[in-house]
Amino acid sequence: MSPRPKRPKTPDGKMTIGELARRTGMTVRNIRAHQTRGLLPPPEVHGRTGFYTEEHVQRIELTREMQAEGLNLEAIRRVLDSAEGSSAEIVDFARAVRAPFEDETPEIFEPGELAEIWGAKELDPKLISRGEKLGILRELPDGKIEALSPRLQHAGGALVELGVSPNATLDVADKLRRQSDAAAHAFVELFVKEIWEPFDKAGRPEEDWPKVREALDRTRRLASDAVLAMFQIAMGEATERAGERTLQNAAKGAKKRAKRRAR
Repeated sequence: MSPRPKRPKTPDGKMTIGELARRTGMTVRNIRAHQTRGLLPPPEVHGRTGFYTEEHVQRIELTREMQAEGLNLEAIRRVLDSAEGSSAEIVDFARAVRAPFEDETPEIFEPGELAEIWGAKELDPKLISRGEKLGILRELPDGKIEALSPRLQHAGGALVELGVSPNATLDVADKLRRQSDAAAHAFVELFVKEIWEPFDKAGRPEEDWPKVREALDRTRRLASDAVLAMFQIAMGEATERAGERTLQNAAKGAKKRAKRRAR
């Protein structure tokens, strides 16, 4: 009987496909299927055994995240194939792109609670539908309502307390959403044209990936500051103009009343 071949020693920081399966909670079969589809780079081969690294773990986790957001495996493969550089850099940059702009923990309300906040006896389904179209509310399977931005929800509730109707509040939210979409598009185009395209034309040097990722993070923060600063200027000017019109109209009304009394 021939001696059984010795199991190869696992290189430091590497793992076999079985260890990768246990680490990620995937089956060996699904890991191999991911490799066949081009979602995972091939393992490093030592002797006759393939070994995997943290980059493979990150790729699997990113694939799961993208799947959870509705992307199919072919779309995910195209995203990963379109990037150059190490898998770790691709994963880090993809996560940075997809990261929430600002971390707000959604709040969940019973329909009655939300109706009370909105100053109504019961919740109007049309208002919820409008909120869902604006991306600020979501009706859950159990009938509860999720407010995706508590800050925006609290602002809306405060306006209702001041006497503004829920419909008028959502009208303002609709206008803000359209203006915000335009502002976001402007900053994304700025990043693509001024930072990503020069990096892409240079062949996406691997050593520049961290700089591009940092530029993306800083652009997001600067966009928030710039929009807030511009809004404050615009709000001041709009309030001033409205105040002038109100005073002029009040003055005209006073003159008309004085003329009527004089007659």
